Amino acid sequence: MADGGGRAAALKDQGNEQFKSGSYLKAAALYTQAIKLDPDNAALYSNRAAAFLHLVKLNKALADAETTIKLKPQWEKGYFRKGCVLEAMEQYEEAVSAFQIASQHNPQNTEVSRKIKRLTQLAREQKRAGDVENMRSNIDLGKNLGSLKTELAAKYGDAELAQNISSFVINVMESAVKVWHDTGKVDPRVNFLLDDQKTDTEKYAPVVNIEKAFESPDTHGSCIPYLRQYTVESYSKAACMVAPKGIISYPQVWKGTGSRKWKLDQSDGFFVQFESPILRKIWFVPSTTEKERTLCRSPEPLDITIHEILPRIFKETEAA
Repeated sequence: MADGGGRAAALKDQGNEQFKSGSYLKAAALYTQAIKLDPDNAALYSNRAAAFLHLVKLNKALADAETTIKLKPQWEKGYFRKGCVLEAMEQYEEAVSAFQIASQHNPQNTEVSRKIKRLTQLAREQKRAGDVENMRSNIDLGKNLGSLKTELAAKYGDAELAQNISSFVINVMESAVKVWHDTGKVDPRVNFLLDDQKTDTEKYAPVVNIEKAFESPDTHGSCIPYLRQYTVESYSKAACMVAPKGIISYPQVWKGTGSRKWKLDQSDGFFVQFESPILRKIWFVPSTTEKERTLCRSPEPLDITIHEILPRIFKETEAA
């Protein structure tokens, strides 16, 4: 056993030389040979953990750090190794916890103190970024637009049609939010809910781009007759326009004063305007930047008689 311990120490020294020269794979191999001869030596696992960390074999490095702690729980080095591996894994809160235990065993270690300070800040930033991602993925448009289906059912007197139209609006808005989150923009377009039985889908598409419509009063005015004709000839049941606020030169419906003014006039974002023969709605989806990530907020309903982006494109009919 004594001879085995001596050979393990020699292998450890050779491993240390390889480690210092940057030959981390050879160092890890030598530490492994030493461990076979002296399997209860915490320092060998600690050193191999460091070599594995440099080789970016993080799971192996973490396992060796845990073994180091198990063999020698009062030794700061095991917790230090664990903290370094968790830092590389970007598990900053867990890394801070490991370094704090290391600091308890050696309060004079300034490197550990610096890591605790830096990683505590990174952990806060990571949590905030995670919160932003949660907010990005948890915008419940169905909840925000829940009253739309009820209102449609009351006006149409047809629960199935109301469900179809409501789902259409929610799908359009969800798609726009996803694109906005991914790219920071949406293309101005009108989405049409076509009739499955009557629409000639070879001739009429479910989406019409209207980018030029907002450049001036003239282009805006010339777009409307086309859209009105499209709704008739395509047998559309409803339509839903999406347009980013940033490209709209006309009409700038957020520029009003008094009753025309609204609280989100300084916010970036996009409009969603719903059109049907018996009901019209408009929402603004505000957007902010959080931790360098685009974040859509919940849609804000607006008064369509004041803030419409497009005038009525369906011929108005009476409710059922």
